[in-house]
Amino acid sequence: MTSRTGTPTSWAPSVRDVGEAVLTLVATGIGLAVAVALSRGVRADDVAAIALAALIVAVGDLLLRAPLRFLARRGSAVLALGLGLLAQVAVLWLALTVVPGFTVDNVWSVLVVLVLTAIVMAVGRWLIGASNSDYVVSDLVRRARRQARREGIRPRVAGEAREAGLLVVQLDGVAAPVLREAIEAGLAPTVQRWMTTGSHSLESWWARIPSTTPASQAGLLHGDSSQIPAFRWWDRDLGRLVVTNHPEDAALVEQRLTTGKGLLAGGGTAISTMFSGDAATSFVVMSKSRTKGPDGGLGPGPAYVRFFASPFVLARAVSVSAGEMIKELYQAHRQRVRDVEPRISRGGWYVVLRGITNVLLRDLNTSLVAEALLRGDPSIYVDLVDYDEIAHHAGPTRPESLRSLEGLDRVLGTLERVAAVAPRDYEIVVLSDHGQALGATYEQLGGETLLDSVRAHMAEPAADGVESSTGEEWGQLNALVNSALNLSRGSTVLGPDQGRPKHPATGADVPDVVTVGSGNLGLVWFPQVPHRLSLEDLQQRWPGMVTGLAARPGVGVVVVDTQARGLVAIGPRGLVLLEQPDAEPEGEDPLVPYGPRGRADLLRAARLPHTGDLLLVSTVTDRGHIHAFEGQVGSHGGIGGAQNHAFLLHPTRWPVADELRESVGDDEILVGAEAVHEQLVRWADAAGLRP
Repeated sequence: MTSRTGTPTSWAPSVRDVGEAVLTLVATGIGLAVAVALSRGVRADDVAAIALAALIVAVGDLLLRAPLRFLARRGSAVLALGLGLLAQVAVLWLALTVVPGFTVDNVWSVLVVLVLTAIVMAVGRWLIGASNSDYVVSDLVRRARRQARREGIRPRVAGEAREAGLLVVQLDGVAAPVLREAIEAGLAPTVQRWMTTGSHSLESWWARIPSTTPASQAGLLHGDSSQIPAFRWWDRDLGRLVVTNHPEDAALVEQRLTTGKGLLAGGGTAISTMFSGDAATSFVVMSKSRTKGPDGGLGPGPAYVRFFASPFVLARAVSVSAGEMIKELYQAHRQRVRDVEPRISRGGWYVVLRGITNVLLRDLNTSLVAEALLRGDPSIYVDLVDYDEIAHHAGPTRPESLRSLEGLDRVLGTLERVAAVAPRDYEIVVLSDHGQALGATYEQLGGETLLDSVRAHMAEPAADGVESSTGEEWGQLNALVNSALNLSRGSTVLGPDQGRPKHPATGADVPDVVTVGSGNLGLVWFPQVPHRLSLEDLQQRWPGMVTGLAARPGVGVVVVDTQARGLVAIGPRGLVLLEQPDAEPEGEDPLVPYGPRGRADLLRAARLPHTGDLLLVSTVTDRGHIHAFEGQVGSHGGIGGAQNHAFLLHPTRWPVADELRESVGDDEILVGAEAVHEQLVRWADAAGLRP
C-alpha cells in the first residue's frame, strides 16, 4: 500500500505507465488498420494516416473527459451514458475526417469501423492473455499513479498510520468447496497468492434458509433478513406477490429492514446490490433504482463517463458479449451431445443474459468500483454475479461454471492494483452470499410442478393458481434498464415476464393457491384465508394434502404449524415436532438428510413473518444433490448440498471473533448472514469507517 507525504514527487511517468500507453496506442492503430481494411465505407491511403488517426483518438479521449464529467455531474447517469456514446463516435469521426489520406462515406461507416476496431482490440487482448477488466480500467490505474505522484504519495513506511478503507466483493453463489476446488485447479491465482502469502484467510460460513441473494444481502448489508422468507412470496397484507428483484419491492423490503445503521452507513458506496446497506452513494442498486436524486437511479453520472466515453470500450464490451453468447451456445450444445445429466434447456433469453452479465455488466461494475476506490470512498460493496448465472443453467461444478471464476479472480487482481494507488489503505474482503447444489428439477423428477401437486391434493385441477417463474438472474440488468428508461412499476425489459401475476376473471380478489420455488425450498399459500392455515385447518379442507405432498417424489419434508403442538416437520415415513426439542421423532426422522442445522434452520424459516402456509424442502441425496422447485439444475434457497456453505476470505490481521461462531457439526463457524454482518461492522468500526 502507499502513504502520503508533504513533498510532491516527480510527475514523470514510470516505465510501466509508458509501456501501457504505448501498448494501448499500438493496439488502437492495429485495430483501426484491420477495421479500415474490412470496411467498405472508410478507406486509407497509407499506414501513416492510420497511426496519426490512432494518436488523435487517444488525445481526443483525454481532452473530452473533463467536459463530459462536468456535464454528467450536473445532469444524470443517463446523460453520461448518452454523452459517452456520442463522444466515442465524435472522436473517431474527427480522426477519420481531419487526417489526410482518409475517405469516409457516411457516419454509418464510422460506426462500423468503431465496432470492428473494438473487436480486433478485444481479440488481441485475449490472445496476449490480458484481462477484459484490465482493459476497461487500465487508464484508471495510469491516472491514479499520476495523481499519486502529483499528491506526493509514496510507499508506506512500516508502522506509519494511514486512513483506512474497506472493499467488500461478493462473488454471488460461490460455495466454499467450489472456491477451494478452483484454487486447486489454478483458476483463482489471485486468491491463491493472497492465501499463500498469508495476507488472507479463507473460511466457511453457514447461509441459513432461505439461502437466497435477497435474504443473505439483507443480512450482510442491514443485519436483518427476517422480512424475507424466499426470493419471492405472497404478502397477505398487500394481497400480492412480492418479488425482490422488482425495484419497488426491493425498496419496500429495505424500508422494512433498515435502521439507518447498515454496513455502508457513514459515506459508503453500494454497487450492483439488491439493497443499499444505507450507503451514501448507490450505483445500479435495486432498492434505489427508481429513486430520484444523486443517491438513486443509476447513481451519480460522472462515474460512468470513463466507461462509456473511452474509445472502443463500450463497443468492445458489446462485441465480446456477443462472443460470450456464441460460447454459451457451443457449451450448451456440448452438454446435449455428451448427454450430460442432469441438465436443463439453456436457450432463449439466457443466452443474451450470459453475454451481458459476464462481460458488459462485469466490466461496468469493475470500472465503478475502481472509480470509488480512487475517490477514496470509505467503504465499498459490490456484487459480481457471473458464476451464479452460469451455474444455475450449467451446474455448479460444470467446466463452464468453474472457468467463470477465472474472470472473477482477474477482477480481484485488477481491483487490487487500483487499491494500491488509491488515497486510502483499503483492506479487501471477499465473500459469497450462498453456494449452489446440483440436481434434476422437481418437475423433471415427478413430471409435474409444485402447483400441479398442490392442485391434485386439493382435488381442484383448475383451481385459480399462481406459481413463480424463474427470473432472479435478470435482476441487475433490469434494474439498470428500468433506471435508465424510468419505466413503469414492475416493468420487465428483458428475460422472462417478471410482472405482477394476472389472475383469471373468476370474481375472486386473490387466487386460490400460490406456490413459489427458491431452489429446493418451496412455499405454498392459500391466500383467500386472511391468516396462516394450521394442519388442522388443512385437514378439514383438504384431508391428506400434507401427508400426500410429503410422499411426492422429490419432496423430503413438509413443515406446517399445528394448533396444539407447534411446528411439525413431516416426511414420507415419519415426523418430528420442531418446537419440542425433547420430543422423539415418530417413525423415521425426516431431518437426518439435512445435517446438524436442519432443525434450527427449518424452525427459524417456518416462523418468519411472511412464510407460507406450507414449507417444503426437496430430498437430498448422499452426494448432496437436490431438486429445485424452479427450472434450475444448479440452485439454492433451501438446505442441502453445498448451497449453505458460503465463504469468507478476509485479511488475516482481521480475525473472526470467537464469540460470533457457532457449532455446525465439527466446525465452529459464523451462522447466518447477520453474524457475518456483525463481524464486518466490527472490522469497519475498528478501522474508523463508520460514524
